[in-house]
Amino acid sequence: MSHSMTTPGVAGWIEHSGPDAAAAKRFYSDVLGWTIADIPMKDGAGYSGIMIGETPIGGFSPFPSDHGAWTIYITVEDVDARLEKAQAAGAKLLHGPMDVPGVGRMATIADPHGAHIAMITYESMGG
Repeated sequence: MSHSMTTPGVAGWIEHSGPDAAAAKRFYSDVLGWTIADIPMKDGAGYSGIMIGETPIGGFSPFPSDHGAWTIYITVEDVDARLEKAQAAGAKLLHGPMDVPGVGRMATIADPHGAHIAMITYESMGG
């Protein structure tokens, strides 16, 4: 059974962050055979997307971070409601919630065990 990235509960997007995005893009293109393509954003900025055929499955953060990491974005119906539930269960808010024009609303948390995960409600979901 196939699911779309907007199906609640699906890991709909992955994003790499680290100190050298250009080097990371070269590494993953070479090792995994990924095609990296510029995806124009609504605000005029570009985003380096990981493409499987014509479909983006993730990307590389335009914001450098000290250590390399992958973030998994889980699709939810309502980021704010899920964030409230996560915090009540012991999660810590790391980033957001925030709206990204043309994409959706997202927040990143650390679960009670320290693992990071992001939640997203895509604009196309009507949320």
